[in-house]
Amino acid sequence: MHLIEIPGFLQIIIFSCFCAVIAIQLFYYLFFFNRLAQYKPPLKSASQEYPVSVIVCARDEAENIVKNLPGILVQQYRTTHEVIVVNDNSTDETKFLLDEFRKSFKNLNPVALIQEAKMIPGKKFPLSMGIKAAKYEVVLLTDADCVPASENWIQKMQEAYYDDKQIVLGYGAYHKRPGLLNKLIRFETFHSALQYLSYALAGKPYMGVGRNLSYKKALFFNNKGFSAINHIPGGDDDLFINMVATKDNTAIMIEPEAHTLSEPKTTFSDWQRQKTRHYTTARYYKPLHKFLLGLYSFSQVLVYPLFVAAILFYTWWIGLAVYCIRLLVQAYVWNKTMKRLNEADLFPYFLFFDIWMFFYYVLFTPALFKRPAKNWS
Repeated sequence: MHLIEIPGFLQIIIFSCFCAVIAIQLFYYLFFFNRLAQYKPPLKSASQEYPVSVIVCARDEAENIVKNLPGILVQQYRTTHEVIVVNDNSTDETKFLLDEFRKSFKNLNPVALIQEAKMIPGKKFPLSMGIKAAKYEVVLLTDADCVPASENWIQKMQEAYYDDKQIVLGYGAYHKRPGLLNKLIRFETFHSALQYLSYALAGKPYMGVGRNLSYKKALFFNNKGFSAINHIPGGDDDLFINMVATKDNTAIMIEPEAHTLSEPKTTFSDWQRQKTRHYTTARYYKPLHKFLLGLYSFSQVLVYPLFVAAILFYTWWIGLAVYCIRLLVQAYVWNKTMKRLNEADLFPYFLFFDIWMFFYYVLFTPALFKRPAKNWS
């Protein structure tokens, strides 16, 4: 039964396209994303604690330092560790706050920068100085506006190092606040993590987030740091990982105690600017990563237009049945992974978020073609 009659060959074309898009979506969910849903940390034959250098870059972040730095300084980690705060030419009270914290926390190591790196936009230069100043081989990165979700953050993140692992990808979540915007921001963060964590488990790591990321100093210096991407304002996290991560050297850590928490944007326009800035670096990913991410995004955009077309122009119940297969697989994966990433409260809005992704990609895809802004981020 067709709700709207059109020539038979057009019906077949529409339904075939719809089935092809659903097949692509099922491939991503079953081959990639289900890996995160079923993930079990590898069993380690021996437990080892590594000395760790935590690095935070701050420019005019006095308010965030007061609020978040104590959560880093009071970590329960028995092995030697230090906290490096790179004060990048701040003009606020950052220096004086760090001096006061230093009196109580001897493992705090402020690094003051008093000159701008004119030819290196973004925060790659201060981060490089922080890594250079680090005493220990394992560096753990976060931002000044982030706070560890627990006092075991350092412990949990370093636990992921085993065998020849040189990179640990963590989850940088956002605080749960009332309102629709908060849910949209947190869902987008979850959805991004679903991709980069699943790809890493599939042996195709392509990015990390600077809010919660760890790697070895040797990896950084053996690849000449950020020299290949110094001309790009962003990319100190995702582009660097895109360059150096392999299927053998990358691990993930998703336990809730290993998360970091940030304050989300409070207006849609601020969030849009933030996401637009982040997406401008995606054009520099490796070709395979761009293809995989692009194909997934393209198929996600086409799902609902083709679903509506299949309902209207083909046999409606067959179109609905094909859609429901995809929806059930997606719901299963999202439910499992949201629980793992401590975002389970988002699942009741599952169908809304699925439809929202159509508008999300339409809204932010143009950012891929914009020139990166030259501001510190």
